[in-house]
Amino acid sequence: MREKRLKRILPVVASVIVTITGLTCTVTKLYSSDTALPIDIAAAEITLPVGDRHYSEAVEYSAPHEDTDSSVNKESAEAVPVNAEVSEDKEERSSQPAEGDFQPSVVKAGEKDEYDREHEGEEKYPVDEFTVTEGNISYNGVQVKNTASADIDIRAELEGELGFELEDTDEPQVLIYHTHTSESYLTYDTGYFYESFFPRTTDCSENVCAVGEEIAEQLNRQGIVTIHDTTLHDYPSYSGAYDRSLETINRYLEKYPTIKVVLDIHRDGIGTDTEKHKPVFTAGGRKGAQVMLLSGYNYDDSDEFRDWEYNLRFALKIQEKAAELYPDMMRPVNFSDFMYNMNVNTGSLLIEVGSESNTLEEARYSGFLLGRVLCEVLRPEQ
Repeated sequence: MREKRLKRILPVVASVIVTITGLTCTVTKLYSSDTALPIDIAAAEITLPVGDRHYSEAVEYSAPHEDTDSSVNKESAEAVPVNAEVSEDKEERSSQPAEGDFQPSVVKAGEKDEYDREHEGEEKYPVDEFTVTEGNISYNGVQVKNTASADIDIRAELEGELGFELEDTDEPQVLIYHTHTSESYLTYDTGYFYESFFPRTTDCSENVCAVGEEIAEQLNRQGIVTIHDTTLHDYPSYSGAYDRSLETINRYLEKYPTIKVVLDIHRDGIGTDTEKHKPVFTAGGRKGAQVMLLSGYNYDDSDEFRDWEYNLRFALKIQEKAAELYPDMMRPVNFSDFMYNMNVNTGSLLIEVGSESNTLEEARYSGFLLGRVLCEVLRPEQ
């Protein structure tokens, strides 16, 4: 009897030990961050897809984390004012713009050496660069990774009309926001990262908000009035970020019914704790972070996502124009069975700009170029 009891109990005990060990390791790592509540993010990383991927001729990546807890407190931070600017030190910008009027950051003498001294004694791990340009379906240079429960005809979609048309108005027509606002990047292009690296920060000049600002600036310069919202939807709680960002979207759509395009700007996470991979390309002699557009399919025949095809069409047109203007800038469009708040209108996309091991500079440059591409797609006659 004792042996039978032990056989029943031992697997349970082993399972509990493994679970506690995993939680302890995750929480310990997250306590090095000054940007988020460790237990919230640890819980999210355990319950959400974290991006298992493999290398073949083309590289496959996971979709971004979908929050599963819809019962969390839905109170979020106040939205920032329309066209809020990311603060930046103008004295630390180069006087020699690259690729038009992109303003690169200046790395001061000795800055990288100081960075290494600050991390002296830590393990450091490699960052691998790659460029992925091929999906599993394509047409005329437009690449798509289709893992959705539906086949698509890229040519027919490209020939179709968008689900919206910009107006001649001074009212906002584009909204840029960030569900995972605190997602950030490496500071320096060194080819390695330290064990304490934790790619999240609430500093909007250092996270994906800086990328969103580059996109918004290009659109606004071309007269396409754009709101850039920098509400921290994933802080202090990571779980429920998509619920909170949806509330932000709806507030803007109610206030500005002229909004036709809604873009959720993220960055990807590619790799492990001991090895990371960053997608790169070059344009105008400068390295940038490859960009991936995500468009969802109405796999469960939901009434609220009947117009999914218009979002896909929008993504394909952006992909086509980017391939023309800046070859290799785009990873294949990720078309799959998800929604990620793209049901709010017919011009909604989720966009991944690089990964956590790209530098902020590379990501900003890609945001700058993506803004130019969007101007061409939204106002082709100009």
